[in-house]
Amino acid sequence: MERVDVTILGRDYSLACSADEKPALMAAVRHVDQLMLRVQGSGKVSSNERIAVMAALQIASELLAMKTPDGPLGGLAVGDFKRRIEDMNSLLDDALSGQEKLL
Repeated sequence: MERVDVTILGRDYSLACSADEKPALMAAVRHVDQLMLRVQGSGKVSSNERIAVMAALQIASELLAMKTPDGPLGGLAVGDFKRRIEDMNSLLDDALSGQEKLL
């Protein structure tokens, strides 16, 4: 593991990662820092905690809106995919619960 010193929203952090993970980590740091600076620059949010929460919500929204690559589920947003799996799990739980009542 390698120690990596980064700055996010003017604060320094020491992180650890492997050498092959470093480029992705640095890209993530830049993305988070840019989002947090944008939220801070809007002037609507002042505390670092609130800025971090707003940036985290934006990143989560980006992730859930990402489309899956080509294939049987091509074009499906990750959030939709997650909801479908949760729905299927719920149906399976209900079916198993019904079977247990019959036994």
